[in-house]
Amino acid sequence: MPFPNFDKCDEQLAEYKAMKMKLDTLSLSNGCPMSNRTASLTVGPKGPLLLGDIPLLDDLTHFDRERIPPRVVHAKGTGVHGYFELTHDMSKYTCAKMFCDVGKKTPMFVRFSLVKAEPGHPDVMRDLRGFAMKFYTEEGNWDLVANNTPIFFVRDPIMFSQFIRTQKPHPRTNLRESNPQWDFWSLREESIHQVMWLFGPRGTPAGYRHLNGYGSHTFKMVNAEGKAVYVKFHFKTRQGIKNFNRKQVAEISAKDPDWAQRDLFNSIEEGNYPSWDMYIQVMTFEQAAVYKFNPFDLTKVWQHGDFPLIPVGRMTLNKNVTNYFSETEQVAFSPAHLIPGIDVSPDKMLQARLFSYIDTHYHRVGRNYGQLPINVARECPASNYNYVRDGPMCYITHSKGPNYYPNSFNGPEVTKTGFKDHVYPVAGDVDRHDDSNDDNFTQPRMFWEKALNESERQELCENIADNLIDCYPEIQERALKLFGKVHADFQKGVEVELEKVKKERHARMAGGELIEGNGKY
Repeated sequence: MPFPNFDKCDEQLAEYKAMKMKLDTLSLSNGCPMSNRTASLTVGPKGPLLLGDIPLLDDLTHFDRERIPPRVVHAKGTGVHGYFELTHDMSKYTCAKMFCDVGKKTPMFVRFSLVKAEPGHPDVMRDLRGFAMKFYTEEGNWDLVANNTPIFFVRDPIMFSQFIRTQKPHPRTNLRESNPQWDFWSLREESIHQVMWLFGPRGTPAGYRHLNGYGSHTFKMVNAEGKAVYVKFHFKTRQGIKNFNRKQVAEISAKDPDWAQRDLFNSIEEGNYPSWDMYIQVMTFEQAAVYKFNPFDLTKVWQHGDFPLIPVGRMTLNKNVTNYFSETEQVAFSPAHLIPGIDVSPDKMLQARLFSYIDTHYHRVGRNYGQLPINVARECPASNYNYVRDGPMCYITHSKGPNYYPNSFNGPEVTKTGFKDHVYPVAGDVDRHDDSNDDNFTQPRMFWEKALNESERQELCENIADNLIDCYPEIQERALKLFGKVHADFQKGVEVELEKVKKERHARMAGGELIEGNGKY
């Protein structure tokens, strides 16, 4: 029945009541029925508790453990079920079955998130957006762990943890501030491309339905003949790109910090299913060997004029989760979750993520995270449990048969059609090759001159000035020089906006107003 005074998020309790006409019997965790759930066991009405209060202990011991550690990054997010439909045959590039049968639908789970935000932070704040996809294919689960930008701040994984610390609260004050991030960005020039994206209009998307997704990394597709090409994945929103400005973000954040999650949930409940078109860019090994920059550099994009978008299929999200914790919170994505026909490239950031993601899941969820319903390979059940056994929370039992490999007792065996690492030659000296002096400014300059229009350039300068104003003068000066290396007008534009913000603050202080720092988000 309709509830016109509430949005879809608020209706779910009334819908459950209307559906659940017969009440279930409340029980303890072992199934024992309970006769009282409102009073603890005590010695008299004013006496102390008893250790033998089994219902109380059953409740408290579970409550004490009902949360798992939050993600270090991408902690705040929301998950949705859906499917991917192939519209173009990709067998020329890959033997992955999900890409070789036009019309084939592959079930999916997608988790949108913010990168630096903690649970409770507003989900429209200025930040990158995670766009992680799990495809439940007939050859196993394939995870494409993407963002809403095609680039990132650093290209070497040894700098990743250091960068993330600049986005997190200081260990002494537990407060986020502008100085660390601008100190880092102005010292690592390769970050400027992503900084311009972050402080441009797309740094504050209008929810999750109106943003694009990018695999960002370079991957490989391998066809049935064993021939490989490098690829990049793109997901273009069919709802159109929409963004909020700083004023809108402040207003929405104050009223509803979960605006983006609510918008997505309500849209799907109302039958307005969001969708994205999937494309790939393709680069041959020969092209990669002579391309004008390192094609595995995560701070750069492949120009569409050189490598045009090739249509692949469409992703549609059509079902909200049943339980946020068991699905959205416990879902575990990893670039190491591959299928035959999809492989990784020499991208250093991608290579490091192959280890880091799974290592994090072991810490957060446990060694047997793959046995949880949201993570299980439902279209192609895993059969490695004969040889990978036990561990905390293990509930798949294969007690019969051999528990070692190889064996002659009919245990699970390999197949010629299974995943095979693509063979390719490598050469070079083993060393810590410092690439900090690579071309860090050609693409940011193109972004300023060609990707942004005049109003977007102005908005970029205003957004940066509003954040940079809280930094020490020497960091401001270093950042301005960095902008000047991109384009002289960029530096000048930020300088002008910084002066405006300074004058506004001085005027407000003279009027006795309390001035808050603007660098938190």
